[in-house]
Amino acid sequence: MSDPVLGLTMLGLIVVAIMMGFPTAFTLMGLGMVFGYVAFWDPAHPFLGNRIFDLVVQRTYGVMTNDTLLSIPLFVLMGYIIERAALVDKMFYSVQLAFRRMPASLAVTTLLVCAFWGIASGIVGAVVVLMGVIAMRPMLQAGYDVRLASGVITAGGTLGILIPPSVMIIVYAAVAGQSVVKLYAAAMLPGFFLTLLYLVYIIGWALINPKVAPKLPQDQFRIHVPDWLSALESGSARRIMPGLFAAFVKPARMANARDAKGLPVGYAAVVTRVIGFLVPLLLVLATFLAAWWYVTIYSAPTTDVDTPAPIIQSAAVAQAPAGLAEPPKDDEQPQALGSEEAVQPDEAAKDEPLQQMGDQKADISAAGKIPEGFYAWFWSLLALSVLATLLYYWRMNAEGLEILMMLEASIVPLGVLTFVVLAVILLGITTATESAAVGALGAMYLAGMAKYIKRTLWSSLAGGLLGLALGTIRDDPATYVVAFSLGATFTGVAVPWLWDFATRRQLVRNIKESTFLTAKTTAMVCWLFVGSGIFSAVFALHGGQSIIEHWVLGMNLTPLQFMLLAQAIIFFLGWPLEWTEIIVIFVPIFIPMLAHFQIDPVLFGTMVAVNLQAAFLSPPVAMSAFYLKGVAPPHVSLNQIFAGMMPYMIIVIVCLAIMYLWPGMTLWLPNFIYGGG
Repeated sequence: MSDPVLGLTMLGLIVVAIMMGFPTAFTLMGLGMVFGYVAFWDPAHPFLGNRIFDLVVQRTYGVMTNDTLLSIPLFVLMGYIIERAALVDKMFYSVQLAFRRMPASLAVTTLLVCAFWGIASGIVGAVVVLMGVIAMRPMLQAGYDVRLASGVITAGGTLGILIPPSVMIIVYAAVAGQSVVKLYAAAMLPGFFLTLLYLVYIIGWALINPKVAPKLPQDQFRIHVPDWLSALESGSARRIMPGLFAAFVKPARMANARDAKGLPVGYAAVVTRVIGFLVPLLLVLATFLAAWWYVTIYSAPTTDVDTPAPIIQSAAVAQAPAGLAEPPKDDEQPQALGSEEAVQPDEAAKDEPLQQMGDQKADISAAGKIPEGFYAWFWSLLALSVLATLLYYWRMNAEGLEILMMLEASIVPLGVLTFVVLAVILLGITTATESAAVGALGAMYLAGMAKYIKRTLWSSLAGGLLGLALGTIRDDPATYVVAFSLGATFTGVAVPWLWDFATRRQLVRNIKESTFLTAKTTAMVCWLFVGSGIFSAVFALHGGQSIIEHWVLGMNLTPLQFMLLAQAIIFFLGWPLEWTEIIVIFVPIFIPMLAHFQIDPVLFGTMVAVNLQAAFLSPPVAMSAFYLKGVAPPHVSLNQIFAGMMPYMIIVIVCLAIMYLWPGMTLWLPNFIYGGG
């Protein structure tokens, strides 16, 4: 027995129950079982013979066998391990020194560190609490406005669930049946663009009203520079580059140099600083070389685009009629499961990216095609980047070199790990789950290096050499690289952790806490999926999904109007609900209607991820505000924190509008890497 009124009653009850504080996952399961029992009720069957119990088992087993969800515990474990590695303090101090002359330098530093740390950890609560402890008091002591200080921490802390690797995107991919890697590629540019909008707002406010972010006195961002390094400066501008390279070429110039303890300065100190000096230039060249290799070699088309290879088009699509790309009619009837016709709407939906709006033809051959004007842009940007780097070198003094060394020591290791995790996903080298495992192993490596840096580096060198020796079995260049990397990583993890287990056991305590928190978070997500599966199945069985679809389709909305309606509903749902509840309960209501309105589900999912930034910033369930209030000074009130967060909610809306008006910002990267559609 099913009744559409019961379906709508379920939807209303779940919102009321969640707002009253009942656990979301078990509330979903409870309502699903009660209303499902009514839907499946048959007087001829006993109580336990009701098919709702079969549905519970099926949905639970489906979650257990969902490969997409495997990456969640590994990414969460990576974040918790990195959080406990105590890397943020050094990073915050070094970034603060690098941006010391910029307006609102402490706020800018806080936002950048929040974004970078959020990318690495992906845990909003951990980032907000940690940055609240590190950055809140220094900003308030420097005379910063409470609204500016609280707003930048709460808004910056939420960026980690948008910029990949993001658990939110994995959850959406599992709900919508989309590719995680395509969603990761789609979320990259919008995530960094939203960060840029935040920066523009912070710096603009400080320029318009300098009282909200007073400049720091110079004695607060001066660092000690060794006397021997200061002696290498030349001219009135105190440039370090000529003297540093002169000492590198002629070590005799350092014969009389002494450190703070009166000991001779070894040539190794000069070599270390020369290497650190060259790192920015090497990073610029490596970035452009990687871009050149990817565009012109790795992803260059190997077949004639006018004659696609057979693998591009499946048999089902090849047999489809010419009118496949037309949107489905309102009176179309669903096809039998497994028939050839049943495949057609799904394929049509995949071939309708929003950026083509009126043109439904998929440009499959565009995958990997060298963009028009690539070479001109490439050489122009390379020349500008090299010139800017050389100008930065020419103006650098000894203090700037020491700050650069601090930046490299605090940012480069975590930056390399994040880059590797994302690169192996986007390039198709590994799946999201395998990449998450790489990230978790890399996080353990960084945690060990933070405690025992020399032991970690020496063991990595020994392991890498052992890997090279084993790589000679196949005598292949790629094998040497992989063997060295694996050997260095595994020994670099094993030796420090075994040493810690035998001595202080501090790392062991950290991994124990991280594992417990990971299990807790993963259990919450998985039970949410179980409850959502039961609830959505019963909701559709009662006809609730059908009523909503007919109501929306009966309004004769344009794609723009539908997008505005959907995003507005999600935005306002973020005020009382958390993002997990919105994605697993309400987003599935809109997903079946995307094909009718010719909206790309990748674009829709990315806009949902941006929109849900507001879920952490909107009262009364603004979790970021409560996280920050727990570690903020007593005189900082919740109302002040709420006032600081409100402008960032407006910025989120502006970002959503730009994403819709310019869908290429979202869809260009996934379409270029994986093909349009």
